[in-house]
Amino acid sequence: MSCLHWNPLVVPKLPKIRPGLYILVLLLSIPVGYGGYLRTQGIFACPAGDAYFGTSRYVGYCNATGFGDYDHGAFWFGLEPAAARFAADADVLFLGSSRMEFALSTVETDQWFSSAGLSHYLLGFTSTENSTFVAPLLGKLKPRAKVYVINVDQFFNGVETDIGSEILHDPEAEQNTKQKKVWQDLQRSVCRRVRAICGHQFAYFRSIEHGHWVQRGVNPRPSAPTGDGPIEDQQHWNEYAAAAQQFIASLPVDRACVLLTIVPSPRTRMAEAKAIASATGIQLVNPQLPGLQTFDSSHLDGTSAQRWSTAFFEIAGPRIRHCFSQAGTATATGQSK
Repeated sequence: MSCLHWNPLVVPKLPKIRPGLYILVLLLSIPVGYGGYLRTQGIFACPAGDAYFGTSRYVGYCNATGFGDYDHGAFWFGLEPAAARFAADADVLFLGSSRMEFALSTVETDQWFSSAGLSHYLLGFTSTENSTFVAPLLGKLKPRAKVYVINVDQFFNGVETDIGSEILHDPEAEQNTKQKKVWQDLQRSVCRRVRAICGHQFAYFRSIEHGHWVQRGVNPRPSAPTGDGPIEDQQHWNEYAAAAQQFIASLPVDRACVLLTIVPSPRTRMAEAKAIASATGIQLVNPQLPGLQTFDSSHLDGTSAQRWSTAFFEIAGPRIRHCFSQAGTATATGQSK
């Protein structure tokens, strides 16, 4: 999923008025051309989250040139504090890209954690985000997770993504992200009441409690089957493995409670993932399932995500439970001394 950039819009503070009047003022006050821009290029090009989810989710990404990604900045600048708290307090924290998000945003994931009596959070980001952004973000969040699961798909390549670099280094990024929040709040208010004002561009909505993504809107890309891709960047694998070692060493948990995985895609970097796992000595949880499909030539579709996440927890589940049984034993031992 490509990272889209936009020219920030100046959003004045608006007085509190009745919703119906608010909508009328909005429609009458903006020029036709600007209104058309909002409808086709801004947040109004995408569905409104409240129409589907109430306030339990926020739009993390809207595929419109005037909006794009909100998720990175929302976490970095603390604009969704409830989501940040759930991520920081989760027992098991998942790190990776949008492929990890769609693969594990399933009922099966929720059911496994419910049965285990554990909490979890999917802290994945679009643009194939990696450790260059996630590592400093963890420093901000200070998570208390006892288990980390990392989708190694380009996670340790050491190259900042466009959106990650913008959030980390652009002095205007915070204000731009705050403006996106203002527009999102306005869109929620307006489109919940007059849904026809909102469009059907592809968007994903993040669950505040667990970080799961749900997609809405029209996706223009075709589906495709998953499979192993050609070997790429092999000359850099030692660098990736060294970066992985450094990142894993920075996590405040036992290495045995760090799991690696690789979510299937049409060009899965399987050989690279196995090389990193071998070099770090960390288990690669790698369910082998035939017939998996993507909904957009990149991310697993709903049925495939259900199958893959079920198989993932069949393999990873005992390891995750063991980490918490060990933690419980250590706590009990410490209390008895």
